[in-house]
Amino acid sequence: MTALLEVSGIVCGYGAADEILKGVDLQVAPGELVAIIGPNGAGKSTLLKAVAGLLKLKSGGIALEGVAIGATSPRARAQAGIAFVPQEANVFPTMTVWENLEMGGFVEPRHTRTRIQALLERFPMLADKRRQAARTLSGGQRQVLAMAMALMVHPRLLLLDEPSAGLSPKAAEALFDDIAAIHAEGTAIAMVEQNALEALAIADRAAVLVDGRTALVGPAKQLAADPQVRRLFLGG
Repeated sequence: MTALLEVSGIVCGYGAADEILKGVDLQVAPGELVAIIGPNGAGKSTLLKAVAGLLKLKSGGIALEGVAIGATSPRARAQAGIAFVPQEANVFPTMTVWENLEMGGFVEPRHTRTRIQALLERFPMLADKRRQAARTLSGGQRQVLAMAMALMVHPRLLLLDEPSAGLSPKAAEALFDDIAAIHAEGTAIAMVEQNALEALAIADRAAVLVDGRTALVGPAKQLAADPQVRRLFLGG
């Protein structure tokens, strides 16, 4: 089976002389949830930005279902089915929940109202607050809204960058339940997450990044149980 996403030896950074990623490989199969973990500064968020088209590659390649996309624009990648939810600035704070969902569908504006209604049924909390400004939502509620905005385009691949950052344990637990449900519905997900154990608990596979390189790849439960992985990356 052709991988949905194939990242092959990519090298990139935030400037001409800057190399955060130094040859990263990653695969995501259709419908698979892959957790990307590793120490701070390993390049995890940079990897998602590169896949989303926000960073220019110095070398290596990115393919979606076997089609090279490494030189395409972020908009073209969104139209091809890649949706990116950044860690910060992922909603429009002065717009209502409904207006944010409309913005989420800008790449494919047809049937916007129908898709919004479906997502409000999927996330009842958003339905209750659909006329409220996004800035009035709690941190967990804003993350749900950001994911719902990404789902407006029926993505084949959802990129989540530190979705639980800054959330209370209770809010993070609820958010992971939502992510697991999205995955169960068939959406492929690549997720960078600081709460590595929680991410591994819902993931199919995981990749460990160290110093801009792929250090380990394997089944999530296997990596979670590996004593060396736990000691080096999971806090014991």
